[in-house]
Amino acid sequence: MLDIKWMRENREALAKAMRDLNAEDAPWERALALDEERRALMTQVEALRAERNTGSKQVGQLFKEKKADEANALKERMSQIGNEIGEIDERLRVVDAEFSDAMLRIPNPPEPDVPVALDESGNVPVKEWGAKPTFDFEPQAHWDIGEKLDIIDIERGTKISGSRFYVLKKAGARLQRALSNWFLDVHISEHGYEEIYPPFMVREQTMVGTGNLPKFGDVLYRDAEEDYWLIPTAEVPVTNLYRDEIIEPGRLPIYHVAATPCFRREKVSAGRDVRGIKRVHQFQKVEMVKFVEPATGRDELESLTRNAEELCERLGLPYRRLAIATGDLSFVAAIKYDIEVWAAGCGEWLEVSSCSLFRDFQARRANIRYRPEEGARPDYVYTLNGSGLALPRIIIAILENYQQADGSVVVPEVLRPYMGGLAVIR
Repeated sequence: MLDIKWMRENREALAKAMRDLNAEDAPWERALALDEERRALMTQVEALRAERNTGSKQVGQLFKEKKADEANALKERMSQIGNEIGEIDERLRVVDAEFSDAMLRIPNPPEPDVPVALDESGNVPVKEWGAKPTFDFEPQAHWDIGEKLDIIDIERGTKISGSRFYVLKKAGARLQRALSNWFLDVHISEHGYEEIYPPFMVREQTMVGTGNLPKFGDVLYRDAEEDYWLIPTAEVPVTNLYRDEIIEPGRLPIYHVAATPCFRREKVSAGRDVRGIKRVHQFQKVEMVKFVEPATGRDELESLTRNAEELCERLGLPYRRLAIATGDLSFVAAIKYDIEVWAAGCGEWLEVSSCSLFRDFQARRANIRYRPEEGARPDYVYTLNGSGLALPRIIIAILENYQQADGSVVVPEVLRPYMGGLAVIR
C-alpha cells in the first residue's frame, strides 16, 4: 500500500509509474478522489460535533435563564445536528471502505533504475555465471530421465490429484529433501538467517498483508467453509509474523528462512509447459525474508540475491540474473531480480528465484513498524524476499545437466553428505 500523502503530492510521478507498469487501470485516481471526499466529510463531522458540544452547553444555560423558547429551539437544532452527523458517518463508512479497497489495488511504483518495457521481453540480463554443459550424446529431458530412473512418477501423481501433480520416489524424493536441508543449513550457518516453521494455512488478512489479496485471489487455494488460505509461498506467513507490531530499536535487520510447500493455481495456455514438473500446483521452496531499515534496502537486495546465486554456484549450475522490466514486475515489488538456471535437456533457462525489494509497500498493508531509537517515532520497515531456492526446477536442472550417457545422473558433490554418500543415481 502506498503513502496517501505521497500520492497527493506526486500525482504526475504516480501516473507515470502506472503507465510504466501497464497498470493504467489501477484505481489511483479514484483513491485520491475518495481521499478528498473522506477528508471533506471528516471536516464536516468535526464542525457539527463542535457545534453540538457548544449548543448542548448553551441549552442548559438558557433554561437556567428561563429562556425556554430559545432553549427548545436550540435543542431541536441539536437533534437535527445528530441526524446530520449520523448521515455523514454512514457515508464516511462507505467512502472509507471504497478508499481502502482502491488503495489495496494500486501496485507498487518501480525504482528509478528498473528497465521500462511492456512485458518480459524487456527483462535485461545483467550477469551470467558458468558454462553450459556439453554432451557427446543427445541429452534427455527430465521427464524421460526421471521415468527411466524410476524417481519421478507423473502418471501416478495425475491419478491421485489430476494434472500438474507428480510423485517423487526413491532417490528423487531424497534429492528434494537433501536440497531443502542443504539450502536451510547454508542460509542459517553462513548467511545469518533464523529458521521459521510457519503454518501452511493463513487467514485472509494475512494474504492482504503481503499483497496477494485482493489482487490475486483467483490463483490461490482456499478452504470453502472457513477463512483459511493455502500459502503460495512462505513469504506470506513469515512476513506477517510482525503484523501490527513495532520492532524495538536494535533488532533490525531481521533475516528469516523457511522451507514450505507452496500452493498455486497454474493458469497457462494449453500446450505450454505441460510436460514434466516445471509448472505444477504444489511445490517445495526455501524462502528468505528480510525486515530492514529503509536506508539499507538496496544493499540488502544485493546480498539477498547473492545468497541465492551462491547456492547455484556451489551446485555447479549455470545461471543468469535478469533485471525485471516494469511490464513484468510483480504487483508488490519495487525492483526484482530473477535467477534462472540452465536446463540442458529442455534447452531453456528456468527461473529458480525471484529476489524483490518492496520498500514499505507490504509494511503499510500489514502495519509493520520499527523504532529507529529509544523514544523515536515509529516508521515503516522495508521488507524483502527471495527464493533460496525453489524446487522442483533445481531438480530438473540437476537431472538434465548432470546426466550421463548410460542414463545415470551424477549427484553434485555438496549434496552427497545429505544423500547418504550417494554419488550417482542409477
